[in-house]
Amino acid sequence: MSLDSLKSRLPDYAKDLKLNLSSLATEVSLTEQQRAGTFVASALASREASVIAAVVAEFGPKLSPEALNAAKAAAAIMGMNNIYYRFVHLSSAKDYKTLPAKLRMNVIAKPGVEKADFELWSLAVSAINGCGMCIDAHEHELRKAGLSADAIQAAVRIASVVHAVAAVLDGEAALAGAGSVAQAA
Repeated sequence: MSLDSLKSRLPDYAKDLKLNLSSLATEVSLTEQQRAGTFVASALASREASVIAAVVAEFGPKLSPEALNAAKAAAAIMGMNNIYYRFVHLSSAKDYKTLPAKLRMNVIAKPGVEKADFELWSLAVSAINGCGMCIDAHEHELRKAGLSADAIQAAVRIASVVHAVAAVLDGEAALAGAGSVAQAA
């Protein structure tokens, strides 16, 4: 499956998503590796099989094996960290903020790509998962590494569109399933 086939599956009411996918696929404020890795990490965070398949088919070949693995690792580690740190941030009990996480996060120290690229992919996944604490931490590291606001925003725009495409396709599948259940009744 390709990005074009994914766009063709989107209903007319999601035309803006189709247009945004097209423009973000060639976003110039990111390097090719940053852009491709952001798409891959965001697709994995979306948890929608056809989005993952299409995005990895489209952008996986634009990444080295190490970079593809790092994009997958960013989605994996942030899937864990976003839940944990969102809890720490949202809990009114102050003692959780002082306790060590006691979660293995070795990949963050040695992701196999430039640290800034891994941070960018982690930020995109954190935006999808809604962890403000992680968003702030990764955005801070990206600014320290010299990334512009435009580049950071581009990664979050990719994450938002990929997530929205997954939500639309999930919703359409649910509606199609509901229709067949209603017809059977």
